[in-house]
Amino acid sequence: MTRPSSVPPPVTAVLDASSRWLPARLGEVEQLLRRAVAGHGELLGDDATATLDAGGKRLRPMLVLLCAGSERSAGALRAAAAIELVHMATLVHDDVLDDAPLRRGLPTLAATSGRRRATSTGDLLFSRAFALLAEEGDARSVALLADASVALARGELAQRRDAFDLSIDEQRYLERCRLKTARLFECACLLGGRDEGLREFGAEIGLAFQLLDDVLDVSGPPERTGKARGTDLLDGTVTLPLIEAAASDPAIREVDLQALDPVSAEALCDRIEATGALARVRARALQMVVAAKQALEGGDFAPEQRQLLSLVADGVVQRYS
Repeated sequence: MTRPSSVPPPVTAVLDASSRWLPARLGEVEQLLRRAVAGHGELLGDDATATLDAGGKRLRPMLVLLCAGSERSAGALRAAAAIELVHMATLVHDDVLDDAPLRRGLPTLAATSGRRRATSTGDLLFSRAFALLAEEGDARSVALLADASVALARGELAQRRDAFDLSIDEQRYLERCRLKTARLFECACLLGGRDEGLREFGAEIGLAFQLLDDVLDVSGPPERTGKARGTDLLDGTVTLPLIEAAASDPAIREVDLQALDPVSAEALCDRIEATGALARVRARALQMVVAAKQALEGGDFAPEQRQLLSLVADGVVQRYS
């Protein structure tokens, strides 16, 4: 199997530890993704294919497949492709909203094809996700993914509403993360399996994933993360590292986020790091990983399945470490 690009070592570790079924299934998902985005007009088709070619961790489809188990299921393959299409759509739309020039170190679709074409491409990816699930006639999967998509929209609106507001507290931040990130991880696990422990497992690793993403925005390095340090600060996104740092250094609350430029954003990253906030937030993420693994205890999982899910949980906080 040809692995997607931008895959960090902890994710490849899951593939390397698995028996041959997981890489093979992910290869089938990749083929299904390519079929799903092809043939929708030259412009849309090219832009959707370019988005797919940009690669990614394919972590959410991997979770669907792991939670479904090693037996091949057409429904699990479609669900895995569908959730990746929704994830890709949200990234394209986020880049439009943020006017982002880069993602994973490459020019964004909004930068190369314009905001209007990028928005249309994101819409196409959303529609193709639900078309895939409709082929199987799986009402449960459609409902799960639709519910997660609504949560994503609510999370995005909350983030926009909270922009540049240094009074945002940890509770508000975590609720936003649950909506914008954790719910899609939770959905991936439930698309694959029905054990109730998978709901908590997905939610906890989704939160841990977002916390570490916010740590990486401050710490970098840009050559690994594919974006400049302090990108969230420049967008006005108040994250847990910033909240934690301000608790240690109250003068940080006096910073005018709207006046930041790339140089002053990097200087603020240094101030945040100097407070020890990054280590504290990473420790919180590790606690969430422990809680995720505990959620699997007592569930009816095959030994390899439990091992690989634990490796995924560990991997979300080992990226670029």
